[in-house]
Amino acid sequence: MAKTQTLKQEDTPANMGRRDFIVVASYAMAGIGLASVAWPLIDQMNPAADTLALASIEVDISKIEVGQAVTVKWRGKPVFIRHRSETEITSAQSVQLSDLKDPQTDDERVTNPQFLVMIGVCTHLGCVPLGQKTGDVKGEYDGWFCPCHGSHYDSSGRIRKGPAPLNLEIPPYQFASDAVIKIG
Repeated sequence: MAKTQTLKQEDTPANMGRRDFIVVASYAMAGIGLASVAWPLIDQMNPAADTLALASIEVDISKIEVGQAVTVKWRGKPVFIRHRSETEITSAQSVQLSDLKDPQTDDERVTNPQFLVMIGVCTHLGCVPLGQKTGDVKGEYDGWFCPCHGSHYDSSGRIRKGPAPLNLEIPPYQFASDAVIKIG
């Protein structure tokens, strides 16, 4: 026995099209509602405005005399900027790579040989090395010395002696002009 299907009045093609539209519209509204609830949760994961402000800084280096160093704060870390003398530059460039724990030439570490820019955090346990201020102990290589565990860095910030495994880190920087360095 074959069963014949009879169309009821509400199952007409026009009504079925309306039902399909209502279903699609309902799903679309649910999607929009879900997105409007999810967006604030996703947006709150973006960095705060004060954090974005620290993403890059500009430092006026025109007042730094030869042999003088300054420390600025970038992303919560000290950044050492030293206006190196010809003696410091020559000393840093004449080091044999075979004498270094973490071999890196001076040219790989600086954009302009007169100015050394590096993060002042010891790569051993995160201490701040001495050597920035006049009268600080500079270690055996006339650079920086970390008194906590005895790491010695040269005038290019390269590890020369002690437990630190790596050179002092060089942050991303560029010269915005002859008198301004942009870090970050």
